Amino acid sequence: MNEEKVRLAEELIRRGLDRKKLRAKLGKDWELIVGIAKARIRAKDKFSRDDLWMDLEGLRYATHESVAKYRADRLGEFGVKSIADVSCGIGIQLIFYAMKVKKAYGVDIDPLKVEFARRNAEKYGVGNIEFINADSLSPETVERIDADVIFSDPARPPEMPERRLEDLLPSPLKVYETYSKKTDAFIFDLPPQMRRELVPWKGEFEYIDLHGHLNRLTFYIDPLAKAERSAVILPAGARLESDPNLERIVEWTNKPGQYLYEIPQAIDYAGLINELFHHLPAEARMLLREKRRVLATGEEPVKSPLLKRTYSLVAVLPFHPVRINNLLRKEGFGRATLRISVPQAEYWRIKKRIETNLRGERRAFVFKIGNKAVITEAI
Repeated sequence: MNEEKVRLAEELIRRGLDRKKLRAKLGKDWELIVGIAKARIRAKDKFSRDDLWMDLEGLRYATHESVAKYRADRLGEFGVKSIADVSCGIGIQLIFYAMKVKKAYGVDIDPLKVEFARRNAEKYGVGNIEFINADSLSPETVERIDADVIFSDPARPPEMPERRLEDLLPSPLKVYETYSKKTDAFIFDLPPQMRRELVPWKGEFEYIDLHGHLNRLTFYIDPLAKAERSAVILPAGARLESDPNLERIVEWTNKPGQYLYEIPQAIDYAGLINELFHHLPAEARMLLREKRRVLATGEEPVKSPLLKRTYSLVAVLPFHPVRINNLLRKEGFGRATLRISVPQAEYWRIKKRIETNLRGERRAFVFKIGNKAVITEAI
C-alpha cells in the first residue's frame, strides 16, 4: 500500500478499467488500493488535499475539512492544552484539533483506520498526536490518556426509527461514564435528527450548515458551551445563538411578499427561527416550513449569511406544469429548479414538463405553497 500504486489506481479507474484488469495491473492488495483511489476521487470537494489516506467508509464518516477547522478554531478559544479523539476514524477532525493543542490522542479499534489517520497527520504536518489502536473504553486505554477534553464522533448504525445515544458506537453514554473521572469537558458529534431531550447532559447543541445543507450536530457539555442552542453557517462563518430573553415576533402568512427568504435547516433544527427574525425586516412573516425547506417572506431584499438564499417574486399561479411552463417561456426563462417535496421520480417528471422548450437565459426557482406555484428568481 504505497502512494505510487494508489496514484496508478486513480488513473486506471478514470480510464474505465474493469475489476479483472485492475487486479492484473495492481497486484497484491489491489482491492484495498482501489478503495483508497475511489475515495480520493470522490473526496475532491471535501478536503483541500488530494493525497489523503482513506477507504470509502472512512470518507463517508470523515468530517469535512471546513467543519473540522471551524470546530478546532472554536476549541482554541477555550485555551485547551490537550484533547483525545476516542473514535478518530481516518483522523481529519483529530488532526485539526491537534493544531490547536500541545498534545492529542487518537484512538480507534480498527487498525487500518489508525494507520490511515497516522499517515494523514503526516500529510498535514501534525506531529503531536499519540495514536492508540485499541478499544477506547478499556481500562488500559483510559489509563494511557491524560486529556483536558474528550471528543467522540461515534459510528451510526443502519437507519433506525429514532436515533438514540445507546445505539451509537461507542455510545456517548459509555464514553462519558468511562472518562468523567478524568475530565468534565466533552464534545460529541451526534446525528442532527436526534431529539434534544434524549441527551441527558447540560450543554450546547450546535447545528452546522455547510454549503446550504445541514451537516453536523455538535454537542458541547457545559464547560465548553456558549449557549443552549446555536447554528453555524459555513463557509461564511455566521453564527446565531439562542436567547430566551428575545421578544417573540414570528408571525405567519399564506401570501408571498415581493421577496422570499430561504432559511438554513441548521437554524430550523436549532429552534432559532425567532432569533433569526430579529435580523429580518420588521414586516417579515413565515411562509412555509417543511422538512427540507423553510421560507419566510417580506417586502425588502435581504442578503445575509444567515440566509440560504433570497428570491424575488415573479408570479403566483395554480400549480400546474403546463401553466408554469407557459409563464416561464413568456418571461424568458431557460431553466427551472423545483423546490418542492415530492418523490424523486415524480420530481423529474414534473421538471421535464415545466422545462419543455424553454429557451431564455434566466433561471426560475419554483416553490409549491398549498396548491399554488410560487415562481421566483434568485437575487
